[in-house]
Amino acid sequence: MVRRRRLVPMTRTAPPATPQSTPRRGRPRDAARDRAILDATLAVLAESGYRALTTAAVAARAGVSTATLYRRWSSKDELVVAAAATHVEAVHAQPDTGTLEGDLRVLLRDKAAALTGEAGRLMQALVGEAARNTALADALTTAFLEPVHRRVGEAVRRAAERGEIEAVPDAELLGAVVVGPLMSRFLLTPRPDRVDAATARATADRFLPFALRAVGAIGGPGGAPTSP
Repeated sequence: MVRRRRLVPMTRTAPPATPQSTPRRGRPRDAARDRAILDATLAVLAESGYRALTTAAVAARAGVSTATLYRRWSSKDELVVAAAATHVEAVHAQPDTGTLEGDLRVLLRDKAAALTGEAGRLMQALVGEAARNTALADALTTAFLEPVHRRVGEAVRRAAERGEIEAVPDAELLGAVVVGPLMSRFLLTPRPDRVDAATARATADRFLPFALRAVGAIGGPGGAPTSP
């Protein structure tokens, strides 16, 4: 009689657990590459105008792929506004000079400097397109108009608190009154990039008496602003 051997099931040794891989974070943005793309945008815009500008042309000028460009800016409008912002004044908090006249003088001179030179020519191109492009108009309003209007509002409120003028309701709305004429002057000037710094500064100072009257203040004897 043949005895059968009982088979013992073999146990398999589980393979050693592999450590969980740590998720890799995305590559940090390269500031130099960002700047190259924005500079290329300005160059193509100056050469071709807004309507003829394409993201492909900008990417080729910057030496990057269009995918790289779109990872940073999702649309042509966003790209152009970001590029223009590098060439236009950075709007900082309004310095407190201690007087309304001093505050408005600084603000008008800042704005005149921003609207002349190469920046002025670029803004002319963008403003012209914004009349037909709602998205671009909204972006320009948010980036360039609202900050300077807030600066005017802050200066006026401080002046009211000091007792220089009576309180003004809706002080920020005065921004359009104070800065609007200066913007019209430079944006309607052929080739504002040919206006030198001294001329821009002098023009800003000529607008100062009218800005003071608009907010209910009169500077210096005879209604003329005092010298800086």
